Amino acid sequence: MPPTNHDAFWMPFTANRQFRKTPRMLVAAKDMHYTAEDGTQVLDGCAGLWCVNAGHNRPKITEAVQKAIATLDFAPTFQMGHPLAFEAADRIAKLAPADLNHVFFCNSGSEAADTALKMAIAYHRIRGDAARTRFIGRERGYHGVGFGGISVGGISGNRKLYGTMLGGVDHLPHTHDPARNAFSRGLPTHGEELADALERIVALHDPSTIASVIVEPMAGSTGVLPPPVGYLKRLREICDKYGILLIFDEVITGFGRMGGTAFAAEKFGVTPDIITCAKGITNGTIPMGAAIARDHVFETFMQGPEAGIEFPHGYTYSGHPVACAASIATLDTYAEEGLFERAEELAPYFEDAVHSLRGLPHVIDIRNIGLVGAVELEARTGAPGTRGYEVFDRAFRDGLLLRVTGDTLAISPPLIINKAQIDELFGKLGAVLRDTE
Repeated sequence: MPPTNHDAFWMPFTANRQFRKTPRMLVAAKDMHYTAEDGTQVLDGCAGLWCVNAGHNRPKITEAVQKAIATLDFAPTFQMGHPLAFEAADRIAKLAPADLNHVFFCNSGSEAADTALKMAIAYHRIRGDAARTRFIGRERGYHGVGFGGISVGGISGNRKLYGTMLGGVDHLPHTHDPARNAFSRGLPTHGEELADALERIVALHDPSTIASVIVEPMAGSTGVLPPPVGYLKRLREICDKYGILLIFDEVITGFGRMGGTAFAAEKFGVTPDIITCAKGITNGTIPMGAAIARDHVFETFMQGPEAGIEFPHGYTYSGHPVACAASIATLDTYAEEGLFERAEELAPYFEDAVHSLRGLPHVIDIRNIGLVGAVELEARTGAPGTRGYEVFDRAFRDGLLLRVTGDTLAISPPLIINKAQIDELFGKLGAVLRDTE
C-alpha cells in the first residue's frame, strides 16, 4: 500500500511542507524512465540526481548486487580485506588519468570531499609543512554537506544556518559571467583570468599556510558552469608554483558525463593531485564515494613504522562488498556499451537541442558541455526561484524529470539517451516554458 502519512520522512534539500501538499512520488524505474505513482512514464532528464549514468535497472548491475549480498553481505576493511574492494579500486584507478592510482573508498561525495581535505592537510604535515592548513574553495562551489565540504563550498544557502564553518578557508571568485559568456556553447571564451585571483589569495595568506585548492571542474549543483577556456590549467600552474595540492571534485563530472573520458580532468587536460568521485561510480544503485590520490600523495603516507596506521581515517562501510560489486558491474556496463564514447558522439546533437530553447519566454542564458546543460530563467521580481520551481513541477506532471536550482533548470540525462529522447526532452521543456508566466 502506498504511504498516506508523509510526516515521518524528513526529506533532504526539500521544502517538506510544500511537497506534502502535492507529492511527486516515483515507484519504479527502467532504462530512461521512471514510473510515477499514478502510472505516468517520466523521462529521466537528470540521471536521477546526476548519478544514473548507465540508465535504470540495468541487468548486469542488478545481478552483481544480488550475488554479492547473498555471498558476502558485509566485511570490514579496517585491518581486513575482501577481493571486491581491491578489484573495484584497481578498475577505478585504471580509468583515472596519469598517476592517480590510489583509491580510498567512502560512501558519498560529501565524505569524499572531507576525506580529500584531511588527506591534504596530513600530506603536508608528514612532509614537515605543518603550517599548511588553509583551504581555498570557490564561490558557488558545491562539495557536499559535511562541515569541511560546506566550508570550502560557496553556496550561501547551504552555509548560513550553520555558524562559522571551519577556520582558515578562503574562496576564489566564481566563473559565471553572463555579460560576456551568455549562451556559450561548450567552454566559455572569457574568464581564464579569474584564476589569477588565486595569486592574490596566496599573497594575502602566505603560500606556506595553504594546503589545497578544491574546485569542481564544471560547477554542477549551482547551475552548470563549465570552466572558461584555460582556467583550470592556470589554477594548476599556480598551485604548482606554490606547492599547493589541487583537488578536483568530480562527483558530478566523473564517469563519462563530459563525454569521451571517464573524468573531466582528462577531458580538460589538467591533472589534479586528488579526485573525489561518487554518484556514477555505482550508477546510483548503492551509496559509494572515493578519493583518488596521485602516487606522490600516497607514497608520502607510506613512511614510518610498517605496523603504523598511515592515514587514521575511514568509515564502517568503506569498500562495502555490495557497493564494490555494483561498481565493478557499472564499469563493465560503461565499457561494454561504450557509454563514454556515446556521450561524446551525442554531445553536438544535445548541444543543438538545448540551445534551441534560446528565445523562449524568460530564458536569459543557456550553458552546456558533454551531456549536461542548463537553462537559466529570469527571476520573478521579489520571488526568486518560483519560476524555476514552477517549470520543474509542471514538467514532472507532463512526464519529464529535471533538476532545479533557483531559477536554473539542469539537464543531465543517462548516457543511454537516444536522439528521439533528446527531442522529446527538449520538446516537453520548451512547451512548459512557452506556457509559463
